[in-house]
Amino acid sequence: MTEKPDESKPDAFKPDTIESDTAPVPQPAPLRRGWTTGACATAATKSALTALITGTFPDPVTITLPKGQQPAFSLTYESLGDGYASAGIVKDAGDDPDVTHGATIISTVQPLAPGSGIRFAAGDGVGMVTLAGLPVGVGEPAINPVPRTMMEDVVNEICSEYGLPADVEITISIPGGDAIALKTWNPRLGIVGGLSVLGTTGIVQPFSCSAWIHSIHRGIDVARAAGLNHVLGATGSTSETAAQKIYNLPDIALLDMGDFAGGLLKYLRRHPVERLTIAGGFAKLVKLAQGAMDLHSSRSQVDMNFLADIIPAADMNSALKQRIQSANTALEVLQMTQELNIDIAPIIARMACEAAKGTLRDAEVSVDIIVVDRKGNILARYP
Repeated sequence: MTEKPDESKPDAFKPDTIESDTAPVPQPAPLRRGWTTGACATAATKSALTALITGTFPDPVTITLPKGQQPAFSLTYESLGDGYASAGIVKDAGDDPDVTHGATIISTVQPLAPGSGIRFAAGDGVGMVTLAGLPVGVGEPAINPVPRTMMEDVVNEICSEYGLPADVEITISIPGGDAIALKTWNPRLGIVGGLSVLGTTGIVQPFSCSAWIHSIHRGIDVARAAGLNHVLGATGSTSETAAQKIYNLPDIALLDMGDFAGGLLKYLRRHPVERLTIAGGFAKLVKLAQGAMDLHSSRSQVDMNFLADIIPAADMNSALKQRIQSANTALEVLQMTQELNIDIAPIIARMACEAAKGTLRDAEVSVDIIVVDRKGNILARYP
């Protein structure tokens, strides 16, 4: 952030005003990051399980996120009874307009019979999965894979420390989550009864369209100034990591594209770099292949008719077409076609590349596409 000029100095010494008739534009304060529901649930689980074993709740409680950060969380709720312990944390989403900001994430842990392992349950305000195509199966609580892994890791760590078997049930509750969920896409996705416990990094990056697109533009400027001829725009950290294993580009070549494919491509149209790689998850790149330039779930949707139409004629029949058109998510279509040995990821990669080139118009930028699954495996590359 630019310092405020010292009003006691002559104008000639004020920053950004030398030989200019235009007043300096105030720079916005940096947006504050927050924590995902998954990170909050993990911290609450760690404190609750420690209390169940020792009788004392760690407060604040520190956890390690997937990329090594170690934030500390303060408790707002504690309960210790016969055979259970509960801890709660109020979610702070930073400056992101997250509907779950301010919600209380509660974890209740209970011991299970030897050999049971770690189980998850949905408490008040956490949804249940009722339709296929999501990262967790039908009939499971809507707690995504990364938060599950984070909670499993803290349970295993604590149980090992005290010489106990990791046989624990973890029930996550978000009081009022059923009402909050009505403001999300959960009802359309078949997540019934409440919210999902989400997060892949544990950190909520503050969402501001103008600020994010501005940072993409500045990233391109920096890459060009450094003489780089290859930049990478990824929809998220998983796809960025997968692409980096192939290209090993310097950090300044990594453009935090997120959902803003249009913001990236339109700027490159005016300020070209020789080569652009776009890496992303299947669903995000389906939207790009459809011609969407904003890939956020609130501003573009996967068209199931589009997916049905790209299936090769030799593989298509009326029953398959109906299944695709009634599918819940792009992931469900991907899994469905994989089971039938129909590989649609390369088709999506090619069409996404064509859409990107269409936005670039006649800019001298070559484009390649990498489609990545949720585990970071590469499904397709084009060309």
